[in-house]
Amino acid sequence: MSIFKNIFRSKSDKEKKEISSDNRGKHMPQVELPIDESFTINFKANGGKFLYCENLDEVFENTNLIFKENNWTDKSGYFYDENLKERFKGLNLKIDSLKEATYFFTTCENLIANDGSLLISSHQIAESKLIEFPNNFIVFATTSQIVPNIGEGLRQIKNKNVQKIPTNITTIKHFKDIDEKDFLTYGSASKNLYLLLLEDL
Repeated sequence: MSIFKNIFRSKSDKEKKEISSDNRGKHMPQVELPIDESFTINFKANGGKFLYCENLDEVFENTNLIFKENNWTDKSGYFYDENLKERFKGLNLKIDSLKEATYFFTTCENLIANDGSLLISSHQIAESKLIEFPNNFIVFATTSQIVPNIGEGLRQIKNKNVQKIPTNITTIKHFKDIDEKDFLTYGSASKNLYLLLLEDL
């Protein structure tokens, strides 16, 4: 059974007590979570909305649910990635310019487990700044894109793009309204973000 199915099963109080770090001796090593579980927990803690999909039919079904939930059926979206636009053309989405779009539909480079962020580059956003994009993001990614940390994500970008490394590499980490009094997130681009995660491992 997929680890993602196990994540959302409710654990009994006894199970929770057994895996709690508080109940371990102070000299015991910390419990290491699998990176997919770690990403999911951290991503949701950042305010992201997570939709796990076992196949493309579920991806399309969940996309339609996102549109219904937000009343975006008649709203326009923006695609920078032509391959992604082609993949979702069967949904007959309304497509417009970046300035007119209600939502941005994109891929990402990697999913970073240790902080629940998304690594993106000029492959997804060209040379634009995140603040120039709509507040609403829909991101299509696969489980094989999950990496432990940003260092591994950057290494994979370099290995996949030997001829020409993409520019404008950045992360999206905040997926809810930011309190400006929180200096740790001041100046960050916060997005209302849905992640369609397809199982491909």
